[in-house]
Amino acid sequence: MKLYPLTFTPIIKERIWGGSKLNTFLNKEVSIENAGESWELSSVPNDVSVVNNGELSGKNLNEIIAINPEALLGKEVVEKFGTEFPLLFKFLDANKDLSVQLHPNDELAKARHNSFGKTEMWYVMQADKGSRIIVGFKENSSQEEYLSHLANKSVVSLLNEIPVKIGDVFLLETGAIHAIGSGVVIAEIQQTSDITYRIYDWDRVDAEGKSRELHTELALEAINYKVVDTKINYSLKENERNTCVNNTYFTTNIISLVSHFKWKRKKSSFTVLMCTEDDFSIHLDNDVYRYKKGDTVLIPAEIDAFELQGKATILEISI
Repeated sequence: MKLYPLTFTPIIKERIWGGSKLNTFLNKEVSIENAGESWELSSVPNDVSVVNNGELSGKNLNEIIAINPEALLGKEVVEKFGTEFPLLFKFLDANKDLSVQLHPNDELAKARHNSFGKTEMWYVMQADKGSRIIVGFKENSSQEEYLSHLANKSVVSLLNEIPVKIGDVFLLETGAIHAIGSGVVIAEIQQTSDITYRIYDWDRVDAEGKSRELHTELALEAINYKVVDTKINYSLKENERNTCVNNTYFTTNIISLVSHFKWKRKKSSFTVLMCTEDDFSIHLDNDVYRYKKGDTVLIPAEIDAFELQGKATILEISI
């Protein structure tokens, strides 16, 4: 069967820090309160995305990979990851501060959880006035200093707060302590992993008066106690690919589309397009596929050329 640009039904996650912007800002169908995350494309067990367009509608991501792995994922991706989909794509609405947390590297995650680690990238789609994120330490620290402040509930005083605005990009390596602050909507690209070590949760409790689990001991070996530089500076030229992240796990380009762009790629990897602003269309053979802000589309590896038309900001991600 000939593959085509695929979209998936978002998996909406309720979070204690979530709000309403997944619906009001990103046009997601939300039936729960405190909607914090929209998992756009996932192969995490029990949260595998399901196709919602075209002939493959109703099949999940793992099922369509199994039909023809190289056609969907690309030969180089299959050689490296087999038939596992290696990335997870999300939109996040932080109505309140997220917990202060970090993620283990590949080695720790494999040994402890039989999972990938979690290197991730944030693209700021919307930011209320005065909003900020927390990333890393202000100055190089140590396990002893960290534990002392953690016991006194003053660990945040050690951490670096960064004001954010639309278009800011941050690359968070494993081990970096971080938290998204209130009033921020994020597009997140990460390794396929749901392993998070929560170290501080602002002393809040849920509706039943219970606090969420902290992972103090697990975090100690995983934390990077040195200052980290996570903000990515990039140039932005219209109707071109503008590379902002290029690492072992994924490459992310930003396409500032103002008219049209002839899209071409090698067939070595799948591509994911996340629309962060306005709308665009894909013109492929005699078909037209239309997308708007908040849409995510998977381009199978066997599709190597088409034309983008419209006015939009698009994140283009591949391996």
